[in-house]
Amino acid sequence: MGANIYKNKKPLIVFLTPAFLFMVVYLYYPFFMNIVSSFQKLKTLGQANAVWNDPWYLNYVELFQDPVVGISLRNTLIMMVVTIVGQVGIAIVLALLVDNIKAGGKFFRTVFFFPIVVSATALGLLFNLIFLYDKGMLNQLLEAMGKTTLTDWKSEGLALFTMMLPVMWQYVGFYFVILITGLNNISEELYESAAIDGATRFQRVRYISLPLLHNVICTCVVLAVTGALKVFDLPWTMFPKGMPLKTTFLTGTYMYYQTMEAKNVDYGATLAIMLVVLGVVTSQIVNRIFKEKDY
Repeated sequence: MGANIYKNKKPLIVFLTPAFLFMVVYLYYPFFMNIVSSFQKLKTLGQANAVWNDPWYLNYVELFQDPVVGISLRNTLIMMVVTIVGQVGIAIVLALLVDNIKAGGKFFRTVFFFPIVVSATALGLLFNLIFLYDKGMLNQLLEAMGKTTLTDWKSEGLALFTMMLPVMWQYVGFYFVILITGLNNISEELYESAAIDGATRFQRVRYISLPLLHNVICTCVVLAVTGALKVFDLPWTMFPKGMPLKTTFLTGTYMYYQTMEAKNVDYGATLAIMLVVLGVVTSQIVNRIFKEKDY
């Protein structure tokens, strides 16, 4: 019976067709038009009578010559490393600690997951208040502890750190929930057998928890790396237009700046193509490095 359950293909086609049409209209067609727009001169969205660039690849020449593109790619690469180490790494530690807590585990899950449900824009405004130069919460705290000079957390030297800290903090809980769910799926009998054999708690984590979490960790890393390419709202709220001096642009925020602020829609479309290609290449590399295992 199981082999014949999909013998009649008509119901499958009926249910899959709307989803396919939705993707064509709202994903593939806009992406195709984005490619076309990258070869045209466009200053506004939906501009009629657009003309072709001369030469047609002019925007791509500018892409390789634009120094801000290099800055945004560097910052995005740093963001990827931060998400792997700061988000997934901290989430692994928290998940292993909470997994050993018999009472109050649900409380910690709620506390760590809470930042995810808060709007990133709201978090950006909150951290703007925390990192204010004058009367900011952090500077007031440091002043109370005896620090005599104020720190400009949005200066050129500290801006990248100030931007990435809240981004890292916001998504730790997301990966924490995924990892704690993976830990809950590990049989307690394995831990009990190891304890009987004299394994310490650290050895149980090293030889049971982490190996059996391998596939879950790989999934989290892939999500973190691809997610770093899409980060936009929180960095833009804290550092609009790449301030200071266009040093905090990410690939996503720079694309938005060129499209909506600088009114270079054609160049913004070119940046979008670069972002898609970067996402595909990066995800393939990460999938090869963090390959899942069969157990």
